Amino acid sequence: MSTDWKPRWQGKWVLITGASAGIGLELAKLLAANGADLVLTARRTDRLQQMAADLKSAHNVQIEICPADLTQPEAPQQIYNFTTAKKLEIEFLINNAGFGAFGYAHEIPAEKMLEMIQVNCSAVVHLTRLYVPAMVTRRHGDVMIVASLAAFQPLPFNSVYAATKAFDLLFAEGIAEELRPSGVNVCALCPGSTNTEFQKVADQPDRVFRSAETAEKVARVGLEAMAAGKSYIISGFMNNVMKESQRLAPRSLVSRMAANMMRPDKS
Repeated sequence: MSTDWKPRWQGKWVLITGASAGIGLELAKLLAANGADLVLTARRTDRLQQMAADLKSAHNVQIEICPADLTQPEAPQQIYNFTTAKKLEIEFLINNAGFGAFGYAHEIPAEKMLEMIQVNCSAVVHLTRLYVPAMVTRRHGDVMIVASLAAFQPLPFNSVYAATKAFDLLFAEGIAEELRPSGVNVCALCPGSTNTEFQKVADQPDRVFRSAETAEKVARVGLEAMAAGKSYIISGFMNNVMKESQRLAPRSLVSRMAANMMRPDKS
C-alpha cells in the first residue's frame, strides 16, 4: 500500500470526531505516528484523556481533547469554538462519528433514529460548514467523511443508517467538486463490515461481520485515498465487487436479498 500520505499532515492540526474507538482511534494512531497534531473529540472524556497521554508519549505530538456529544445540535459549534479559542488551524477535518440501529424501523425508538440523523448527517454538515471557509481562504485543506458501503443500496433493518450514509456519500461527492478549484479536497471513506464497537452499539447479528476488515486497514485506505485526491473510496476488494454487482441488479432484487440476509429473526 502506498505511503505517499505519510508526510502530508506532519506538523498540521487534524480534528477527528468519534476518536475514542474503532476507525477514529486507528486514524488518530496512524496520523500521530506520522507527525500530525490532533484534536480528538468524542463523548467519553476518560478514553480521550488516555489516548492523548498515550499518543503524546509515543510520538511527541501535540494533542488537544474536546469532549462533545454530537447528538446535541450545539456540539459542532462548541467544538469549533474550542479550536478557535486555542487558535488552532485545522488542516484536516475527519467527520468519523456515527452509529447505527439494527431492527424493524417501526420498533426502533424514534429518538434513537433522530439522534442517528443528527450525528451521521446534521453534525457532519455543520462541522464541514464551520471549518471549510478558512480552508477555502487559505486555498488548502482536507475533509474526510466516513460513509459506508451501505450508502450504495437500500438496507432493510438498517434503513435509517443506510439512508444517513447515502446522504454522507452524496454530500461528500458534491462538495468535492465544488471545492476542487479552491485547493480543498473532500473524500468519503466507505467501509464495509469492520471490527469496531459499531456491531455492539447497533445490535447487529454476528453473521453480518464474518468477513469484517480491521479498523486499522480501513483507516489506512482512507488516508491513502484522501492524499490521492479521490472523492470516495470503498475499502476492500470484495466490497468493491459487491457494489458493482448491486449496480447491475434491479434495486428491488438487491433490497430483497439484503432483507433476507439481515432479517433479525433469521435462524
